[in-house]
Amino acid sequence: MTIPELGTRRATVAPVVVLTSNRTRDLHDALTRRCLYHWIGYPDEHRVEEIVRRRVPEAAGWLAGQVAAAVQRLRGLELQKKPGVAEAIGWTTALHVLGITTLDEAGAERTLGTVLKYDEDARLARATGLGSLVSGA
Repeated sequence: MTIPELGTRRATVAPVVVLTSNRTRDLHDALTRRCLYHWIGYPDEHRVEEIVRRRVPEAAGWLAGQVAAAVQRLRGLELQKKPGVAEAIGWTTALHVLGITTLDEAGAERTLGTVLKYDEDARLARATGLGSLVSGA
C-alpha cells in the first residue's frame, strides 16, 4: 500500500480495511466490488435523545427529546439529506445558544439550517408544516 506521506508499506499479514461512507463521495467500482457491505440505519428516537443529552448536557433536558422526535418526523419526509445524529446535536446546540428552551415553529424556523442542509429540504419541511413537524401535531 502506498501512503503519500509515508511511502510504500508492505503488510506481513493481509490487512482488513473498514470503510465508512455517508455518500458524500462516490467510491470507484474497482473498490466497491471488493467490499462487503453492512448498512447501519439511523438510531431510534430514544437513542438519539440519549446521545443528544450526553453531547449537549447544558441544554434543557426536555429539549433533547423534542429535537429527537422532530428529527424522527423529518426523516419521514422525502429529503435529499435526512438529518442524522450530528444534525440533532447541532440543532440542540443552536437552540440552546439562542436561549430557546422549547422547540416550537418559530425556534425551528430560526435554526432550520442546522438540521436541514439543502434549501429544497427546508422548503419541503415548511410546505409540510414546520409547526406540526416540530410539535408532532
